[in-house]
Amino acid sequence: MQLGLEFNQKLNKAQYQAIDLFADIGGIRTGFEKVFKGRIGFVFSSEIDKHAQKTYFENFNDVSCGDITQIKEDKIPKHDILLAGFPCQPFSNAGLKKGFDDTRGTLFFDIVRIVKHHKPKVLFLENVKGFKNHEKGRTFNVVQKTLEELGYKVYAQVLNAKHFGVPQNRERIYIIAFLDNNINFKFPGPINKEVKVGDILDNIVDDKYTISNKLWAGHQRRKLECNDLINLDTFQATFFNSAIFSAGVKYPIAE
Repeated sequence: MQLGLEFNQKLNKAQYQAIDLFADIGGIRTGFEKVFKGRIGFVFSSEIDKHAQKTYFENFNDVSCGDITQIKEDKIPKHDILLAGFPCQPFSNAGLKKGFDDTRGTLFFDIVRIVKHHKPKVLFLENVKGFKNHEKGRTFNVVQKTLEELGYKVYAQVLNAKHFGVPQNRERIYIIAFLDNNINFKFPGPINKEVKVGDILDNIVDDKYTISNKLWAGHQRRKLECNDLINLDTFQATFFNSAIFSAGVKYPIAE
């Protein structure tokens, strides 16, 4: 499999043409294909991680191009819908929250140059929950204002996957923008369907996906060893705190 702009040459006659930016292995694309069925066709995809590219190819039999910063907007096919789960690390609570000061944070402006050139009818952007309030909302305001200046009507809301039939507590902000300003969009409400991990696991699994008995025994042994250490640490912390309190200190130094 060669990775490059071969995707661009693919002729697609579906009702809606779409592109998939920062595609990873195609999670967002999968959702759109399930909803639109045969009415949507993907004419371009971009993902920088070589391993994700290979998985994307296995999932869709489509070649995902590489670094979007190196691809000129006029080389990307015309499209109606733009999908982009742009990098979340600069805005994540688990990261340094550098936002646009992080090189990955500026990748939003690569979306902007593509949108400015092609003017797709619909934009679907996704990021972490912290994006909405990053820099006291200034980061999101930049995104919203930029898209509005390009002529889009912007909607945004934080949704949790667990409210929509997914066994994961996963909060993400979804930004939907329409070039037709007469469209009035409303985000869906929770479907109140509780799903557990066991509900989605396959009952019959190929042996190649199962670890050996030896590896399983090793995991179990390390789990027991870890539990013993945790119990010991808890005992030591409790004992130490008790000793400190006995000496008249008014605050605990370990919990």
